[in-house]
Amino acid sequence: MRILLFSLLSFLFSAPIWAAEEDAFIAAFGEDFKTEVEKNKIPGAAYAVVKGNRVVALKTMGSRAVDAELPVNSATVFRLASVSKTFAGELAAILAAEKKFSLDAPVLDYVPNLKFKTAGHASGLKVRHLLSHSSGITPNAYDNMLEDDWGLEKIIPRFDQLGAMCKPGECYGYQNILFSLVERVIEQSTGEGYGPLVSKRLLEPLDMDHASVGLESFLSTANRAEPHVFTRRDGWIRVLVEPNYYRVSPAAGVNASIEDMAKWVMAQMGHKSRVISPDLLKTVTSKEVRTTRELNRRSWRRHISDAHYGLGWRIYSFGDDDVVLHSGAVRGYRAFISYSKDMDIGFVMLMNAQTRSIDRLSASFWDMAFESRDEANKAAKAAR
Repeated sequence: MRILLFSLLSFLFSAPIWAAEEDAFIAAFGEDFKTEVEKNKIPGAAYAVVKGNRVVALKTMGSRAVDAELPVNSATVFRLASVSKTFAGELAAILAAEKKFSLDAPVLDYVPNLKFKTAGHASGLKVRHLLSHSSGITPNAYDNMLEDDWGLEKIIPRFDQLGAMCKPGECYGYQNILFSLVERVIEQSTGEGYGPLVSKRLLEPLDMDHASVGLESFLSTANRAEPHVFTRRDGWIRVLVEPNYYRVSPAAGVNASIEDMAKWVMAQMGHKSRVISPDLLKTVTSKEVRTTRELNRRSWRRHISDAHYGLGWRIYSFGDDDVVLHSGAVRGYRAFISYSKDMDIGFVMLMNAQTRSIDRLSASFWDMAFESRDEANKAAKAAR
């Protein structure tokens, strides 16, 4: 009874203090965001902060294209790049829970022509290894061919030239092409197309009204953000939307607005359980493989103490706290999504520019969040 009473009193003391600290850090981050975007003349950007089942901050800045007066608004659609992997992981987990297939099923059951230089390696590869980047193959295998407009039918047979770094499940190596093979698993198991299934099972039930899958859908969206790259001579210039990574749809094929992404992160925090159940969230955020290289990322290395990959999601440890997240980058776009289940806070950001500013801002957001939470706890302890 004493422990229960102490916990209740601690909550009553800390809740209003944390609420004030929370409001202050969110406002401070808004100024940080504005300064970063203006300083670097980033063409267009948007972010949203979610607390519980509410959007508590949403800001858009800049233009959909530097050569036109087309302001970014909350419904402007961006490419999500590798943040698309979060949708693939969750769709796969939903279908596996429905017994459409097993996450431990052999990949060869669905891609029988997949071979590697290391004898027997392909036979040990399971669906979960695709989704957790733990196939044991060198990172980003054959992405260069994808970028050179090779089709998957030409690339996949070439995996027989690659030897294994480790057995499946034992080490981390980030993939786009191998990750995208989950599309074949899903389509063969359900008899339905991958894109329509993402829409039917995730986008539509979550009322992600502006979200879509694929190049054609993106280009048919009038309110879309155009891609930009930076040049020394001309600064930010608009470039064409490149189609290559749309060929690996589970890895990089989803498009969405900041409104949509606020709904997506809200669902990850457990506030849309009719669509994404608590058990499913546990499945996709299981720490499947340690990702030590993430500890050296420039913007994050002073903040995080450990890092793992789940099924389509990263998990970064800030001391004793975990933040579930994923970033995305294709030519001309950057995207980021993250949340803390314990703090019940979610944060998402989109940019139509190839810039590292999103990394600095994202790391800064969570640094400020935990610092504010810790200050609130100290203040509450002093008040008692």
